Amino acid sequence: MTDKIILIETSTALCSVALAGDGKLVAYRESSTPRSQASLTAPFIKEILDEHSLDVKDCDAVCVSMGPGSYTGLRVGVSTAKGLCFGAGLPLLSVGTLDTLVWQAKDEGLLPEHCHRIIPMVDARRMEVYTAIFTPDGEQLCETAPRIIDADSFTAELEEGPVLFIGDGAAKCADIITHPNARFLQCCPKASAMLHPALSEYKEKRFKDTAYFEPFYLKQFVATKSNKKMF
Repeated sequence: MTDKIILIETSTALCSVALAGDGKLVAYRESSTPRSQASLTAPFIKEILDEHSLDVKDCDAVCVSMGPGSYTGLRVGVSTAKGLCFGAGLPLLSVGTLDTLVWQAKDEGLLPEHCHRIIPMVDARRMEVYTAIFTPDGEQLCETAPRIIDADSFTAELEEGPVLFIGDGAAKCADIITHPNARFLQCCPKASAMLHPALSEYKEKRFKDTAYFEPFYLKQFVATKSNKKMF
């Protein structure tokens, strides 16, 4: 088996890992149990490696979601990936959460007929999402950014043809964006959908600096002061 890459996706509520080899997906694990990233990411990786009688050192790279997404989830994924890379001397790769959602739509045949644009959405808060606009071929047309959704959001794109809104922030927008060309698919990004972008990153040797790599949070985590009395 060549080009063996461990894939880690923990940016949202779904914890998932996968193993790529010979240009295809060879193993996959996922859990939607709330806040399971810290407890399941490493065991899932061990399971998929044991399944193929492999050690981490037998792999060629580790690819992790770079965000945007959950602060805690991203920290778990990146910390795990860095630990594997440092321990086994492997290069680190990363794929954006929105790119993963776009490839998920493509790989799983979820694009509507005559799809004009794919707009992945990662849930932020209230009516805000992290998003960007992509072509059906996967080309990103604008920068990833937080955006407050209202009735006029993406009107220009919707007027041109069917648009797929995909991600864990899609469903809450369905009552706001009512254009007939809008299609909504509520789902979390999966490690399995990282396959093609990860292989592209690996073949082009776009490795990250393992020591200094940080996830793409967009918004910084804000710690709140507890009102509970310690004594």
